[in-house]
Amino acid sequence: MSLQPNTRYRAAPYTALVTNLIFPLHERVKQHRSVAVRKQLEESQYWPEERLRDLQLQRLRRLLARAGTTVPYFRDLFAQLGFDPMRDLRSLEDLTRLPLMDKAVIRNNVDRLKAEDAVGLARFNTGGSSGEPLIFYIGKERVSHDVAAKWRATRWWNVDIGDPEIVVWGSPIELGAQDRVRALRDLLLRTHLLPAFEMSAAKLDGFVARIRAHKPRMLFGYPSALSHIARHARDRGQRMDDLGIRVAFVTSERLYDEQRAQISDTFGCPVANGYGGRDAGFIAHQCPEGGMHITAEDIVVEILDAEGKPVPRGEAGEIVVTHLATGDFPFIRYRTGDIGVLGTRPCACGRGLPLLQEIQGRSTDFLVAQDGTVMHGLALVYILRDLPQVQAFKIMQESLGLTRVQIVPAAPLDAQAFDKLQRQIERGFKARLGAGVAVEVEAVAGIAPEKSGKFRYVVSKVVTGSPAA
Repeated sequence: MSLQPNTRYRAAPYTALVTNLIFPLHERVKQHRSVAVRKQLEESQYWPEERLRDLQLQRLRRLLARAGTTVPYFRDLFAQLGFDPMRDLRSLEDLTRLPLMDKAVIRNNVDRLKAEDAVGLARFNTGGSSGEPLIFYIGKERVSHDVAAKWRATRWWNVDIGDPEIVVWGSPIELGAQDRVRALRDLLLRTHLLPAFEMSAAKLDGFVARIRAHKPRMLFGYPSALSHIARHARDRGQRMDDLGIRVAFVTSERLYDEQRAQISDTFGCPVANGYGGRDAGFIAHQCPEGGMHITAEDIVVEILDAEGKPVPRGEAGEIVVTHLATGDFPFIRYRTGDIGVLGTRPCACGRGLPLLQEIQGRSTDFLVAQDGTVMHGLALVYILRDLPQVQAFKIMQESLGLTRVQIVPAAPLDAQAFDKLQRQIERGFKARLGAGVAVEVEAVAGIAPEKSGKFRYVVSKVVTGSPAA
């Protein structure tokens, strides 16, 4: 079976009605420009990268000029630095003259980051899976561009607004906002929302049944949640690859190879990775040729080393973004905390959008050995993945001298079997972290997700600076 989308797909009559009439009316009522922006993005995606950089520079000048005039935080910052966007911003590289922006800056200046001429700001927050939730605001321009970016990406896979969709999500923002108006909208758009943090066997049976009944053209959700549903369907002997699903879009977590294979094999469709966040926006999406295309029309991506200096393409560093559609509440040189690598070659699909060659995970997905060596959490993940006795796990590096591991046994273990398994895990972990590290192994009935519904397989409390080092 081919996993490539059907490039000659023609929208069903109802999908065409939603795409061309119902959704545009919905966006017009909400004063969003998503439809027009999507059409612009579908034209500019084939521009050469140099032309896209010229567009970025023009939009960046407008963003910084407005920020320096109407946003108190940036007005004061530019005055302190003696920075004039129209005079001093001659290339994208001049953006490095501005300091980095992180969650602490936003928390300490949330009101001073609002543009004085902003209208209709909506309050948002991140799920806080890696610490304290972040509260910030989004304007209509940002919403329009984010919706358009996602819409463009789904159309790469022949999925349009109005095609049946299953969303497996855990954000309290969506799950807590299912009022009658939103329920009617979802009904018209044929979108079904399943709560990702309710994963009991009974709930999973219900999810499988609802997916089969809805026959979605697209699945959208956390990779951990979709792979969990896929595994449950397989264990129940329930076939799921006969529903006509065209693509499974995953986002908001690192996508592991095992998860991609599980989702693809069970649902009989390709898995398209997406990268971004509620704070940073829709940064990159995977096309059918495999390239993770940056939404360059809207977002400037920098890859920086531990000292905050740009690294060459092909080298790893922290992903820092400037969202060009955030004039109402600017995100300028915003540190994502994620580690990534910019691509060095164009994608075979012919789009000029630059590529993220790798997204290695969050800085807290990296571990530090006793000798100071920084390594990706996968170094320990693979040890556990190779143990058939382990069904699920979570690794927590509490300090350089202590790492705790929670495991869910694949079958009940007596004391002797658990002791043997524990010694296996200890040997493997000590070989990588250091012989003097204490490794505590605990058998649990289940791994609890974060409040957001996400699962984190590796959490390190050891400060590493930038794992790219």
